[in-house]
Formats: sequence, C-alpha cells, structure tokens
Amino acid sequence: MILVEIQENSPCFQNIVIEESNEERKVNLDLLDEAREEARIKAEALKRRVKYKYSSKMKPRPFQVTDLVMRKVYPYQLENKLSPTWIGPFRVIEALGNGAYRLETLEGGAIPRTWNATNLKFYFS
Repeated sequence: MILVEIQENSPCFQNIVIEESNEERKVNLDLLDEAREEARIKAEALKRRVKYKYSSKMKPRPFQVTDLVMRKVYPYQLENKLSPTWIGPFRVIEALGNGAYRLETLEGGAIPRTWNATNLKFYFS
C-alpha cells in the first residue's frame, strides 16, 4: 500500500487484516528458497538450450599446417564499403589448439599474432 491509501482511508486500507497479512508474508518468505531454486533450474536449462543451439550451428574448421587460408578484414581496416572483406592467401605454420593458428605470408614473412579459426577460411586457387 502507498502512503496516500493510508491517509485517505481507501477500501484497500479498510479491508486489510493485519494477522492474515503477516501470515501470508511468512508463507511467502518460507517459499522464497523454493522460488530461487526453481529460477536457478530454469536459468540453467536456458543456458543448456542456448549452448546446444549454438553448437549445432557451429561448423568446425580444422586447418592443417601448410594449408592456404584467407583472413577476415576488420571493419576499421576497410577503406570503403566496396573493399574486400577477406585478404590473403596466408599459410598456416602452426596449429596451437582450441582453434588458434599462426600464419605467414607466402613469401615467408610471419604474421605477428595468432588467429582464431572463426576469422579464417580456406583459400582455393
């Protein structure tokens, strides 16, 4: 109830029974742990559904050493909207695991950082 209902003697204030209100509040407090547990279970189920949906669409891209790949260009590297979104080819020189790869140019110059498989695609000549 809000302060105005108490001062103006609203029907809500006139019909309230303090003992029943206190009992209902105690019951709600007793059920609070169950409600929290139910919410935790629902959140966990949602996380599992999202993970399953993401994993079902995910296509693994295992690259082997000496494979030729193209690398994604980030938006800040684009000169204009017609610039190519993939550059390359590059050669995979090392597979580090968990989708991380070291690359080099075809002339043998090493690329300074590692690249994830999500930013790479096969180069077909």
